[in-house]
Amino acid sequence: MPKIKSAKKRLRQSGKRTLRNKAVTSRLKTVEKTARQAVLQGPAEQAAARVRRAEKLLAQAAAKRIIPKRRASRHASRLARHLAKSAAAS
Repeated sequence: MPKIKSAKKRLRQSGKRTLRNKAVTSRLKTVEKTARQAVLQGPAEQAAARVRRAEKLLAQAAAKRIIPKRRASRHASRLARHLAKSAAAS
């Protein structure tokens, strides 16, 4: 445990930030997973809506620097490609 007052505060802050970031990343994984499942199984409109939602959440997380911008754009791109591929096959 830190002894200096400012170090104690930084420890509290980093703990809160870690919990908040962990919740966001967990939500991102869930939303991406449901988007991929909707593309494979669901109707095209529902799949497109889920992919848009996932892209929005990825962009928000990148804007808040919870995940890197490049990772967000890579995941969004892969979801969009997956959706386009399934739409073309239908």
